[in-house]
Amino acid sequence: MEMETEKMDELRHFIGQCRSDPSILDDPSIPFFKSYLQSLGARIPPAAKSESRGMSGTGFDANKTDLEMDYDEGDFVESDVELDESDIMAPDDDPTQKMGDPSIEVTEEKQEAAQMAKSKAVDAMSEGNLDEATDHLTEAIMLNPGSAILYATRATVFVKSKKPNAAIRDADAALQVNPDSAKGYKARGMARALLGKWEEAASDLHVASKIDHDEEISMVLKKVEPNARKLEEHRRKYQRLRKEKEKEKAARGQQRQRTAEESEASTALKDGQVIGIHSRAELESKLNAASRTSRLAILYFTATWCGPCRFISPLFTSLAAKYPKGVFLKVDIDEARDVAASWNISSVPSFFFVRDGKEVDKLVGADKGSLERKIAQHAG
Repeated sequence: MEMETEKMDELRHFIGQCRSDPSILDDPSIPFFKSYLQSLGARIPPAAKSESRGMSGTGFDANKTDLEMDYDEGDFVESDVELDESDIMAPDDDPTQKMGDPSIEVTEEKQEAAQMAKSKAVDAMSEGNLDEATDHLTEAIMLNPGSAILYATRATVFVKSKKPNAAIRDADAALQVNPDSAKGYKARGMARALLGKWEEAASDLHVASKIDHDEEISMVLKKVEPNARKLEEHRRKYQRLRKEKEKEKAARGQQRQRTAEESEASTALKDGQVIGIHSRAELESKLNAASRTSRLAILYFTATWCGPCRFISPLFTSLAAKYPKGVFLKVDIDEARDVAASWNISSVPSFFFVRDGKEVDKLVGADKGSLERKIAQHAG
């Protein structure tokens, strides 16, 4: 049968879309197409990344490496980890298999019947009849739901049948009955490997090997461990980079805060000018601003009736212009008596040199030469 050219073009376009985005095959409106491809032996990529390869809500994909950080946006741009995923398969979505009722009474007759059903399952497995083996094991489980070995055996059949999710459910049931079930850990580890859950698979298989080692576990671990190791190394690298990023972010925040404080302080300090002080609160504010900007503060106590003060005041004003990074503060002792009292002023003019909130020097009297020398000495 020949197809119309238009329909052929549409089909070709659709196949091209599937190549670029295989997730299209998971569209619930075309399950028949996916089933058809699988019937031909096609391997359909997993619908979603496994838990071990992704961390919800963190922006982190453990299958990625060579992280490049955008510090403004806080995102990580990652490239894929090179993993051997040749045997990964899409998760099975069959209805949940029948599970036994643990509350029922298991008589000797039921135990014997369950053992007989298990024997039939083993025979069916040896002949490659996996569906038949599953049916016999299900019968055995319904008869004796308290048997960990029955669940673990059916889990093994599900692994061979390429039904990893069903195998994990049975393995979980086996381990709930017997936490030391080597067969349960082994089946769950192999099932998780089929789903690409490399780290979880490696963990289960190592536990199984410690309880009851066999060669099959070693063979599976040869493939699982390299992938798990790459993912673990990548996770550590990501955690290290994230910590570094957080430290740098904190440092930038502190730097921005310091810059803002320094800017605010610089605005309040009036470079090159003499600042009049009228209260203790105002003085504390200016001295704090000087400390935040690592500047020398020169505190000049004066009075209107003081002759030597009138002599040296013009020099103090000119020195403020000459040393603009110094903070020149002027206090009239009659106007700001509380400030004068707190500094124990007994004579004027008096000059105090303050850096980082501490008095580093002092000058009493109208000695112009000494005043400029001390400013030059401490302002540098």
